[in-house]
Amino acid sequence: MAKLLLTSNGFYTESIKNQFIKLINRETSCLKVSIITTASQQKEKNRFAQKAKIDFEDMGFKIIDFIDIEFDNPECLEQSDVIYINGGNPFFLLFHMKRSGTDKTLKKLALKNVVIVGVSAGAVILGPDIDIVHHFTPQLNTVILKEFKSLGLTDKVVFPHYDREDLYKDSKDMTIEARIKEFEMLKHCIVQRMSDDGFIYIKN
Repeated sequence: MAKLLLTSNGFYTESIKNQFIKLINRETSCLKVSIITTASQQKEKNRFAQKAKIDFEDMGFKIIDFIDIEFDNPECLEQSDVIYINGGNPFFLLFHMKRSGTDKTLKKLALKNVVIVGVSAGAVILGPDIDIVHHFTPQLNTVILKEFKSLGLTDKVVFPHYDREDLYKDSKDMTIEARIKEFEMLKHCIVQRMSDDGFIYIKN
């Protein structure tokens, strides 16, 4: 049964941490956490990845590994109890998810009671596709990804950092909301708006 926690900024608030602990519902000290760092150029040195490690330690986790699926074999994820997908470039992340076979590994693990936390780009790629990213920030597609279908662990299309107009500058001065509505009409879908302190819990 898939247990997903989609966030914009990871364990940004106490309520997000509390929801995560409810998902775990086990003693944390013996559980293994894998933090996937691939989406960020700084990899495990990314400040959000480092903060995630500290947050896990504060919650009592002892076994915490950084994993970069650009180079690491996805088989190293198979003993994980928690998989935390850090944010960064969604195109780059999805490219290496598919290239390494990590997408297939995560789909298998989602059926084995593994808790998967998606942060920003890591949340978007758990949905059906990353078309919303292409709509807002096509310039991020430095890997020239042609196929935007993603993992499909949820059918929800999420838009992280919904309250951050500064992150999504538009040449036509359209607001984030106006551009999302434009996308929804174009794709005939509903986008889940997720603010910096927001989260979506999914249990399939």
